[in-house]
Amino acid sequence: MDRKTLLDSVDEKACLDFVSMMVRHKTYSETEGETILVKRMVEEMQAVGLDAHIHHFGSKGRCNAVGTYKGSGGGKSLIFNGHLDTNPATEGWTVDPWGGLVDENFIYGIGVSNMKSSDAAYFCAVRALKQAGVKLKGDVILTFVVGELQGGVGTEALIRDGLKADYFVNCEPSDLVAVTMHSAALKFQINLIGDTRHLSKREDAVDAVMAGCDLVPRLNAMTFSGAMSPEHASVNRCHVGVFKGALGREMEEWRPPQVADYCVLKGSARYAPGQTREGVLADMEKELTALRSRFPGLKTELISMDAMEEQGLSLMPPYEVRRDSGIVTAINAAYKEVRGEEQPTGAITPTRFYGSDAGHLYELGGMEGIVCGCGGRYNTMPDERVDIVDYIDMIKVYMLTILNVCGIDEDA
Repeated sequence: MDRKTLLDSVDEKACLDFVSMMVRHKTYSETEGETILVKRMVEEMQAVGLDAHIHHFGSKGRCNAVGTYKGSGGGKSLIFNGHLDTNPATEGWTVDPWGGLVDENFIYGIGVSNMKSSDAAYFCAVRALKQAGVKLKGDVILTFVVGELQGGVGTEALIRDGLKADYFVNCEPSDLVAVTMHSAALKFQINLIGDTRHLSKREDAVDAVMAGCDLVPRLNAMTFSGAMSPEHASVNRCHVGVFKGALGREMEEWRPPQVADYCVLKGSARYAPGQTREGVLADMEKELTALRSRFPGLKTELISMDAMEEQGLSLMPPYEVRRDSGIVTAINAAYKEVRGEEQPTGAITPTRFYGSDAGHLYELGGMEGIVCGCGGRYNTMPDERVDIVDYIDMIKVYMLTILNVCGIDEDA
């Protein structure tokens, strides 16, 4: 069967039914729902002839689904990686978040963009190849993980238990562009301690809220030292998402005539491969030193939230891959064959500011890979959805990527 005939054999209705099935499972992190879908994915992989199993990890009884499309040997191996856990449904939905609705243009549902449509796409890609009787040289390993929203604990566990391949595709929503670099994430808290007075004497006070108002835009404009190139610097970003100010560490609010002497800022810093958490924190400390000079008497505390790791959460490392890597050229060629145009490739916004399991596969697993998935433009919003055309094209791009990487065994 030639490649065009192979792509034309994709059963679009069956593929849409499959992603709808996945959406109908409510898979909030650390709930029974994610375990139920893990078991369903194992059953579905076994039904199409993959060697599939449940991978248990941790002390809380959590598990991932893993399936292998075994090759005959002599080809490169390829991991597809995606998570099943979803963000919570918010206010503002006009359709059932778990209804799996499909209309003329979109697939709807909580988590369909992040990232059940991509999960379904690589399952459907393998199913189509299996149904067409394609025999591969290299292995394809499908992983459906949980705990990505806790920093990637599911993928970390798989790697520590021996998951390995020549290449990986992390299928986070990227609107089908090939993302070759993304940042690491560091959460931080800054406490600003001033000196209160009644408003009648505020000239004698050290106003923590005013200091916070001065600091936030400076933090939000930061890039960090040690970037290896302008492209690496482009994935730097700092953002303050929480701002609280009042009286004392208890944040007393009942006495607004007094100058606030305590302010708390919480945020996240994103930095590139080659930069470090220590370097980021040192750069932020320089900003705090300058702040204290502008607000004499102000005290500051910078806290890195690395302690999250002690609470069973992981922190996602950065990720990058060379533009001439075999996996990049393979997916670029597949995209061009499907869409007839060059695939946008690089440290592309907004995906370059994501954290993803690609960081674990790259840093802990020592593997080369690409981040490329469908969905993205309607991510993390009411009526989350994915364009049907993007979903179907993603299936076809994944199919050709598998053929380009793993190779067809013509003698089988």
